[in-house]
Amino acid sequence: MKTFFRFILCIIALIIYCEYVIYYLVLIQCNWPSYNNTKSEQPVKVMFVADTHLLGKRKGHWLDKMRREWEMSRAFQTAIKIHKPELIFILGDLFDEGLWSSEADFNSYVKTFKYLFSVPQGIELYAVVGNHDIGFHYSIIPQLEKRFNNAFNSSSVQLISKRNVHFVLINSMAMEMDGCFLCYTAKLKLKQISNQLKCIEKGIACSKNMMLDGSYSKPILLQHFPLYRKNDIACNELDSAPIKEKETPFREGWDCLRKDATEMLLKIIKPRVVFGGHTH
Repeated sequence: MKTFFRFILCIIALIIYCEYVIYYLVLIQCNWPSYNNTKSEQPVKVMFVADTHLLGKRKGHWLDKMRREWEMSRAFQTAIKIHKPELIFILGDLFDEGLWSSEADFNSYVKTFKYLFSVPQGIELYAVVGNHDIGFHYSIIPQLEKRFNNAFNSSSVQLISKRNVHFVLINSMAMEMDGCFLCYTAKLKLKQISNQLKCIEKGIACSKNMMLDGSYSKPILLQHFPLYRKNDIACNELDSAPIKEKETPFREGWDCLRKDATEMLLKIIKPRVVFGGHTH
């Protein structure tokens, strides 16, 4: 009988370790970069998450869906508990079947996402749209974009500023440069943000609605697609793809932004760094 109880206790301890403790042991090893304490302003602590691909009803098995959601939630909640970021950006493809979802299914998707990736007061979370959320460029209809924007209070192009750090969030599928309803609106917003940044950079006397609080710094560009590149051969991180896969040519507008869209963004926004998702 004692052996049986020891076995049960070992099983319980193993479950607690694998489902709770392991996340703390791994994530506590990560640290924020060191910074110069003499600076008057504290650095902005930011977390990036991409391609959560919450499973839907069409392709997701309930057991696989439950397991994935549990693991993502535990990893996310443990990370924010330990490291306490101020801003969190989700860089697209929140959902796996967002573009095919009915209104009821999409609302259920949003409810699940906000439950799994809930944040405490004091942390701001922003979402960038991905192709699995509303579709690739030529399959997008206004209703799909509108319901995502309404659910996450986002837009095709958005400027977020925190202690003089400026983040420009863009809808990658609105960068096809063909003058459609998405691309036209996005380009206008990009030019407006560019003018706002110029106002504080050069100290120009601008209208009140064009002025930003704080001082200028080169913006950080956030999107779902990576900028244009021929392939992933230059990526040599520990978790990078096998050589054969990295040599596969990228398709503009599918695997990365179009070349002309990339050049436009670099010219208009002049970012210091760009973060994206999509390639995984």
